[in-house]
Amino acid sequence: MGSFLGHVLPGIAFFILGLWHLFNHTKLYSLQSNSYISSPWFPATKLRYLELYLIMLGSSISISMELFIGPEKHQPFDVDGTIPSNHLRNFEHSLISMSFFVYATFAVLLDRISARAQRGLTHILGAAAFGQQLLMFHLHSTDHAGLEGQYHLLLQTVVVVSLTTTLMGIGLPKSFLVSFVRSLSILSQGAWFVIMGFMLWIPGLIPKGCLLYSDDGHKIVRCSSEEALHRAKSLANIQFGWLVIGITIFAVTLYLGLVEKHSKGGEYSSVLSKEFEETREESSDGESLGKNRVEDTKSLLVERGFTPFDMER
Repeated sequence: MGSFLGHVLPGIAFFILGLWHLFNHTKLYSLQSNSYISSPWFPATKLRYLELYLIMLGSSISISMELFIGPEKHQPFDVDGTIPSNHLRNFEHSLISMSFFVYATFAVLLDRISARAQRGLTHILGAAAFGQQLLMFHLHSTDHAGLEGQYHLLLQTVVVVSLTTTLMGIGLPKSFLVSFVRSLSILSQGAWFVIMGFMLWIPGLIPKGCLLYSDDGHKIVRCSSEEALHRAKSLANIQFGWLVIGITIFAVTLYLGLVEKHSKGGEYSSVLSKEFEETREESSDGESLGKNRVEDTKSLLVERGFTPFDMER
């Protein structure tokens, strides 16, 4: 993960996953607002577990890249069987991928056996993966004082939202807003990963006063002075602010578009059903009124000495 592709590729995966969830949650809520229940994952049309299989595949590729393909010797351990210092971050990144692999694997298993606590347990597995991600980035062996540390700090704020809303989904399964924010946070993670990849590993985009250096086999941005570092961190904060505004506009626009598209049929049906109920009530009122009139007529005739038999004759 400590490279351009190591940030951009996972970022694209997170972005697509968040967009997939955002679209499906909004569509489901638009069609079934009264009976909406949050889902931790969504089945595809032709292949039910496509989403989970792709998470497993992406996690497997990430683990292989971190532990076996990325290292120069193509194995993560030193000659004496210990973990080299320059491979510590590789193990940290692989633990994140392993957590998401475990989540996807057990999500498939729980769905196949139709476990009673399937939805809650799947949310817990997702929360465990986000918790692992937050822990590894917070205790990252990468320099926390530099520019990369600032980008990771901002990333942690988004991961906290993903973790919190996933846990909230256990107790609030009918809350669309919880699912909406969780999907938005996953999408934001992906977008921020992509931004990190470009801003930290493309020399032309690195802030003034900072350069890309090779440090123990890894490339890292270092700034020439405290002023340059402060400016670089401020630019990262501004980029994060732009991202929040852009994602917010995109999400609300998508919501309005999907609600407008999928609620028309529901509104039309509700109008028809309402008119039908009103017609039925008017009809029943008319029938009851007619019956009352007949009963009143009969009682009047009886009072005047006519029996039902006379009336029939």
